[in-house]
Amino acid sequence: MPTSIDYYFSLLSPFTYLAGTRLETIAARHGAAIRYRPFDIMKVFAETGGVPLGQRHWSRQEYRLQELRRLAKHNQMSINLKPAHWPTDPAPASAVLIAAQQAGQSIGLLSHAFLRAVWHEEKNIADQAVIDEILAANDVDTARLAPHMADAPGIYAQNTQDALANGVFGAPFYILGTERFWGQDRLSFLDAELKELAEQGL
Repeated sequence: MPTSIDYYFSLLSPFTYLAGTRLETIAARHGAAIRYRPFDIMKVFAETGGVPLGQRHWSRQEYRLQELRRLAKHNQMSINLKPAHWPTDPAPASAVLIAAQQAGQSIGLLSHAFLRAVWHEEKNIADQAVIDEILAANDVDTARLAPHMADAPGIYAQNTQDALANGVFGAPFYILGTERFWGQDRLSFLDAELKELAEQGL
């Protein structure tokens, strides 16, 4: 039974976008499985004391933009700091990701495609035409998704409740056993934890 990482993420999070596909690389290196758990980050903010961006002090808003610019440069990624279609409703695209995962499809690259659409390509992922375009570009068999779409909103809501129950308060958030890692800049810690578990034969 492979080690499993619970990956809580939001398509509205620029920091999730800037994680790129490093989680998938790390998991593959250690033979770990990833359970993708898209969730409603605004609901989690409301429950855990997080403050929506527009309500934060100007100093925090300005620092966030500087940090995003620096991280994008460091990670060699392009980012629109103020994308045209943000915030938007992430639920439709999240439901598609859930349905794809339920259908047995790998959704790492697909998740990143939706994130890239928001944070680089200036696309509205709440638009069904955009969703269809991304699915086609990633060779997703939509016929396989259809039987799972009705259950996807309920799983999205359950992911959100599970996030709260498991101490998640932001995105991206990675849980490995009892260890929690918040932020794309903590992926190296997750990597080290997986290495240590392997050395211990766990």
